[in-house]
Amino acid sequence: MTQTPLAPRTRSAPPPVRTGRARVLLRILAIVSCLPYLSLKVAWIAGSHLGIPDGSPLLDHPTTMAVANGGTVLMDGSVIVLALLLTQTWGRRVRAWLLVLPVWIASGLLLPIMAGFPLQLLVGALSGRGPGTADSRSFLDDWVFAVVYPGFIVQGLALGTLFALYARDRWGHLWQGALRDLPPSPTGPALRVGAVAASLLAVVPATMHLAWAAGSTAGLDGTRIAERTDDFYALQALDALFVAAAVAGVLLLAFRRIGGLSLEVPLALAWAGSGAAACSGGWLSIASLAGVEEMADRPTAGMGLTYAVQMLVGMLVVTLGAYFFAERAATAKTAGPRA
Repeated sequence: MTQTPLAPRTRSAPPPVRTGRARVLLRILAIVSCLPYLSLKVAWIAGSHLGIPDGSPLLDHPTTMAVANGGTVLMDGSVIVLALLLTQTWGRRVRAWLLVLPVWIASGLLLPIMAGFPLQLLVGALSGRGPGTADSRSFLDDWVFAVVYPGFIVQGLALGTLFALYARDRWGHLWQGALRDLPPSPTGPALRVGAVAASLLAVVPATMHLAWAAGSTAGLDGTRIAERTDDFYALQALDALFVAAAVAGVLLLAFRRIGGLSLEVPLALAWAGSGAAACSGGWLSIASLAGVEEMADRPTAGMGLTYAVQMLVGMLVVTLGAYFFAERAATAKTAGPRA
């Protein structure tokens, strides 16, 4: 078996980040794309009702909304910080987990929008109606989504590309080669057990999302049942797809059945799937615990269980990935090129 060579790594000063027009442009795009969302949020915190129709439940709880808007301002503002970090030399001095964790969370929050919003537009076009839904009309004017969501998509594309370039420069040696090239690992059995556990847990959210996508009302509350649209069915199928991607990635990594497959493929599946599953499940769980029924439909026990297990699956998969990279990095410090 040919094993992937790992060049020895030293503790020398980090090399400077490569700069060029492409990276500068991506940085500018990432920062500028944050402005519509941040501007709206700041306006709402200041008391403006721009984009919020009369009678919206969002107007019934001004204090709660101010706190929530402040939190989301910080979240979107972190995209600007990450864009700077990924394109500045000082970004190379940041510890790996302090960078990777926020980018993983950002990708987990943005990927469902990046895939879901175009999917909603497609479904709306095929069904002969606009992209607006009953929920969007009651909470916010449709134009808010038309302005903000494209910004999220640009953020995801720009930030994702910047991180891919940064990660290739800093850690590219850790995912060279194909699955068959991976050397025997002392933690291999633990990785396989974890992958099987994630797969078993994933049965719950995957089954529920697919059932809801197929029209089942099992576990849904009355309000959600009444407000289902074509968008709802499409997005449920997308949620199931993200869970499946996370599981497929970690299973490929653990069992290596397709030896010729590039190592980048299972890593990308595990990264994207785990981020989307964990963050969407966590976001929905937090919304359900907000204690304001008018702002977010309080889920049934079945919905709560689905969201919680979905979040657990994503967190388990990314944890297994972190251990995989930690072992690869430790090996790289001592391993030299093989003859």
